[in-house]
Amino acid sequence: MMKYRYLFLYVMAMLVAPSASAQKSQRQQILNELKGYVDSIQVLRHQLDSIQQLNDSLRKETVDGRYYRLFAPPTFYHSGANKVLSLHPQTGDEVTDAIDEAMMGLYMRRPDLVQSTESQLRKVGTVREDVNQEVKQSVELVEHVDPVPVEPEVVPTGIVVTKPNFWKFKGDGFLQFLQNYVTGNWYKGGESNYSAVGAVTLELNYNDKDKYLFENKLEMKLGFQTSRSDTVHKFKTNNDLLRLTSKLGIQASKKWYYSLQLLAYTQFAKGLKANDEFVYSDIVSPLDVNVGLGMEYKVNALKGRLTGTLNFLPLAYNLRYVGRTTLFEKNGMDGRHTKHEFGAQFTGDLQWKIIDQITWKTRLYAYTSYKRALIEWENQIEFKVTKYISANLFLYPRFDDAATRDEDNGYFQFMEYSSLGLSYSF
Repeated sequence: MMKYRYLFLYVMAMLVAPSASAQKSQRQQILNELKGYVDSIQVLRHQLDSIQQLNDSLRKETVDGRYYRLFAPPTFYHSGANKVLSLHPQTGDEVTDAIDEAMMGLYMRRPDLVQSTESQLRKVGTVREDVNQEVKQSVELVEHVDPVPVEPEVVPTGIVVTKPNFWKFKGDGFLQFLQNYVTGNWYKGGESNYSAVGAVTLELNYNDKDKYLFENKLEMKLGFQTSRSDTVHKFKTNNDLLRLTSKLGIQASKKWYYSLQLLAYTQFAKGLKANDEFVYSDIVSPLDVNVGLGMEYKVNALKGRLTGTLNFLPLAYNLRYVGRTTLFEKNGMDGRHTKHEFGAQFTGDLQWKIIDQITWKTRLYAYTSYKRALIEWENQIEFKVTKYISANLFLYPRFDDAATRDEDNGYFQFMEYSSLGLSYSF
């Protein structure tokens, strides 16, 4: 019986021993799983703490200026080297140590990127010492919010688009007098006389600033004089002009235009000489009408003080009409009232404002039919005394080989006068 009892105990021990070992292994496995779970919980807690710190920093609107070394141009700072080479390094907070470690890594791996040192920066200007301190911004909260301003009610407005006016009307005129008195026994001689001259210039121009140009100028000038020695005439004209100039232009470039010009001129009254009843000129005796085709150049120089036009008309047609038969020979007519000619023409019309008080107006007209030539150069120098008072000096040389030749001057003619009086422009 004792033999079987030991055998039974041995079998039971053999059965119980494996189950105890298995339980111990199972317990160890559970402990390992619990440790892994706890570790994961701790990692998650650190992550949540980091997120919470980031949210707190964002809510507090803090700015840490210690990171500027990572984004500024690479510079060798002493703090990182001191921590590496010192036997007893002075460590700071985690951010400062991490930045110094990152900078040392840059110094060791890419020293070629370092552009300057902390010593050089100190020579240029002191390096701020407060960059290692966290910069915090305080936000002030208010209990009440300002009310939203009440915007005024939008009132609809009408837009009126007007058609541009390309027409421009202007003009100027003057009325001036000249008086000269000498006694009969004046040692140099001479004669007392009175004279007056008036002029009006009107312009109506169209310019669309793009392509087309249409200019019209009407010039009217008439002057009279008296002299004691003239027993035949009480008054004689000393200045007489009626002239119309019309130009149609099509823009070819900035300052050049294809031009078609019409020029017509005559006078108002009879042209007389002292103690002579012969009429030397009259209205439509002669009347010249000239049509030319060519190019026109717009002059604008000397900062806008010199302006005007130059007309080059290689194709020109001239019609001359003389009403008085007694003036046929004087005007180069062939026994008829009309004369037709073809030739070339040039017209230069300029105005130079020398100073604010002195203006020079000049007009050069040249026409040739390849049989005769006509050149006129009108010069008017205006001296502004006040806004409404001015003085004029007029110089007018002329060449016309179709007229009767003079024994002393040939085909050259000249007229000059000066005057003082009222002037007005608009």
